[in-house]
Amino acid sequence: MKIKPHNIKLRSNWLKKPVQAFAYRDWLVDERSLTARLQSFSTHFRVQAIAQQNTKPIADEAALLNCKQSTIANVRDVLLIGDEQVLVYAHSVLPHESLRGEWVKLGQLGNQPLGATLFANPRVKRSPLYYKKLAKHHKLYQKAAHYLPEVPAYLWARRSIFSLNGAHILVTEVFLPSVCER
Repeated sequence: MKIKPHNIKLRSNWLKKPVQAFAYRDWLVDERSLTARLQSFSTHFRVQAIAQQNTKPIADEAALLNCKQSTIANVRDVLLIGDEQVLVYAHSVLPHESLRGEWVKLGQLGNQPLGATLFANPRVKRSPLYYKKLAKHHKLYQKAAHYLPEVPAYLWARRSIFSLNGAHILVTEVFLPSVCER
């Protein structure tokens, strides 16, 4: 599968730089493993799987992965929790053709962190990060806000594509306000 580069038509206002991200900026631009960083700031870190199902990705996700909009992919939603505080809502799109070879078991991670698997292999390549200030109408904002005691006006997110041997996975991380307290 060939992925399409981010462009104005596909990125749906995803930005190359997180403009006016303020307290979120350091978290957003860090290209290292988010899982490892959250673990270093937490006495107790865990991943809580919310959903993992075969479903259609969001339209711009399908376009980025060069899939037809009707394509069914393995879509996984998890919470990254540090010291019993929800810090990040993570959303991954794993096209079925990418769940082969070394990535065959990624569709069955459960409460295991995807990031640990991706960053453990030096052959995995990551696309540049793209950023978006999610408003209340965005589907990922709505999913993430469900786990917040108070609903903010917006949430910052970043996304990138991980690739290995022609297989591609889109990972979007939505940063919740509690991450800024770390």
